[in-house]
Amino acid sequence: MPDSLPVHLNRTDIHSLDVPKEFDATGSFDVQLVNHGEALHVHLHLSDSLSSVASLDATNHHVRAETDRLARVTVDGDGPVRGKLKVVTGYGAETRYIDIYIPEGGTENEPVIVDEELSKPQPKPATDSEPSLEDLSAGPILAAGGFTALIAGLITLVLTESVLLTVAAVFAVAIVLGLLSVTLRSS
Repeated sequence: MPDSLPVHLNRTDIHSLDVPKEFDATGSFDVQLVNHGEALHVHLHLSDSLSSVASLDATNHHVRAETDRLARVTVDGDGPVRGKLKVVTGYGAETRYIDIYIPEGGTENEPVIVDEELSKPQPKPATDSEPSLEDLSAGPILAAGGFTALIAGLITLVLTESVLLTVAAVFAVAIVLGLLSVTLRSS
C-alpha cells in the first residue's frame, strides 16, 4: 500500500485536477500535491465519516509553481471507515472527490516512538502547599502573643484587682511565648 496519495495539479489545464478514484489507507498518510504548472491554492476537506477517525494538518495549501507539497492526514481512530476526501482548486473552479477506506485496525501499522527520557524516573515536583507553622517567622507569632499577654493581664487586673496576680499572669504568658519562639527558631 502506498503511504502517499498523489494529487496532480495543472497537469492538463489551469486548475485541473487528476486524482485516483479511491485510496486505501492503513494508517496516517500524506496527500502529495504535485503541481505541473502555475502556483495555485488547494483546499482539502474530509467527509464527516472520515473526520471521525482522521484529521488534516491544514485544509488550505498554497502550492508554488512546478513544486510538490505534502499535506498530512493523521489517522487517530479505528476503522473500518469509508469516506471522501474533497480536493478543490481555483476557489471552487475544480472539485474532485476521492473515496478513502480505512480498514479495521487502521492505526496498527503506526510506529510508536518512545523517547528514552521516559524510561528514567522523573523527580517528584515540589508541592505548593500552604506554609506550615515551621515556615512562619517568629515575629507575627510574638506580636500576637504579646497582644494576648496584654489582654490576659487586663482581664486579670479587672477580675482580681490584684496587681501582683496581674504581673504574674503577664510574666507566665511571656515565658510561654519565649519558649515557643525558641522552639520555632531551632526547628
